[in-house]
This record gives sequence, structure tokens and C-alpha cells, in this order.
Amino acid sequence: MSRSGTSRSETSRSETSRSGTRRFPALRRAARREWDPLFTTVRAGLSDHGVRALALTLTAVTLTATVQLVQNQAWGYGPVQNLGAVRAEDPLWLALLRTPLSLFVPALDLPVWGALAQILLVFGIAEVCLGRWRTLAIAYVATLAGTLYARVGIALGPDAFLGLPASDAQVVDTGPSAAVVGLAVYVCHAYRAWFTGSLVVVAMVVEVLVKDNLAGREHLASIAAVLVVCAVREWLGRRRTDGGQGLPAGGSGTRSGAPPMRS
Repeated sequence: MSRSGTSRSETSRSETSRSGTRRFPALRRAARREWDPLFTTVRAGLSDHGVRALALTLTAVTLTATVQLVQNQAWGYGPVQNLGAVRAEDPLWLALLRTPLSLFVPALDLPVWGALAQILLVFGIAEVCLGRWRTLAIAYVATLAGTLYARVGIALGPDAFLGLPASDAQVVDTGPSAAVVGLAVYVCHAYRAWFTGSLVVVAMVVEVLVKDNLAGREHLASIAAVLVVCAVREWLGRRRTDGGQGLPAGGSGTRSGAPPMRS
């Protein structure tokens, strides 16, 4: 090979190396912006409180695993269905009574380890970042949104936009997955992890496009409900911020423009 060819080859490799060097720091900065606030909060929470910071999460994992074990027994299937299986054909008052336990009733046709892993990861992050009661509240709102949507969709009928076939009235709701999806979106919004939150939403939309069933529709309903909660949260935060900035000197309130502290 001639010297000129060798020189061009070395120059090309050098430019590629410099391009990669420039590219990866940008990716690292983007990843840091996306996940560093969330990672820092989780690390600090686990460092300060240890396993106690995951009390709700570990309880949810244990309860879900126990329910899965019981409902796969001949003697346990009926009681689990009566206490925690929600269908659109059920009376509303009965569905509302069953909804809290339905958060921990995994689907019989899916591997339970997937549900347990989702609960451990998403509930764990949410519990550390949001606190137990807010985590439970968001999980319940997301699950309830899916349950109520099923009733509305069936009432609209399969020919209407967002409608569902009458046969879906006998299908059991999504169990913990709607709560997991809703919590993931809420945490991403709270910590400004916009890219990750968008991926969750896009993944749920693709799920419906690939396999249009009740579970996928309920996931989208849970996302819609949580986004409404996020919008209200943002609106209230701006009102507090604007009110604090309008206070006279010496008054109390938020004057720095920073978002209000979470309880």
C-alpha cells in the first residue's frame, strides 16, 4: 500500500475516533440529565433508611407471589376471584371493593416472575421517591382508571371510538400492570425524565397496535389518568410559585422560582 493510502486510512481512523470521543460524552451528559436526579434520590433513600425504604414494595411483592400461589390451587382459585378479580360485568360497588386487592392479582396466563420484577423495580423506585402513601394513591388511581374505562368502552360498543366488544365484560382486568405503568409515568414526570416517560407511553401504544386487547387499552387509560394528575400537579405548583413571587418583601413563600417541595 502506498504512503498516501496509508495516510488517508490513518486520517480516517483518527477522525472516527475523535467523532466517537465527541459523541459519547454527549450521550453521558444526556443520560445524566435524564436519570441523575432519580438515581441520586433512590441512592440517598436506600442509604439513609436501608430496606425499610422498600417496606411497601416488599409487601406488594410478597402479597402478589402469595396470591399467585393460592390462585393456582384448586381450593384457592375461587376465593381469589371473589376477592380480587374485577370484571366490567360486575356491579360497580363490587368492582370498587375488589379493586384494592386486584392490584396484587397477577394474570394467570402470564409468567408471575415478570409481574414480580415490575413491582420490585417500579414500586421500589416510586416508594423511595414519592413516599408510601403517594405511591399507593397513584397506583390505585391508575388501576381504577383502567377498570372504569372498561365499563365506558363496553357501553360505547365496538363500533365507537375507544369502544370495546361486549365479550370484554367477562375479562379480568390487568392486575398490577396498570399500576406499574401509571407509577412509571408519574415518577418520570416528577423527576423530569422525559425520554424514559415517553418510551413507556410509546411502548404501551405499540402494545395496543400489535395486540389490541382489553389489557392494552386499560394501560392507556391508566396513563391518561396519571397524565391528568401530573397536569393538575403542575398547575398547582405554578400557582404556589406565582403566589410566592408576588409576596411583599419579608413575606413567606417561594420567591426563588423553584418548584414547591414535595411532602
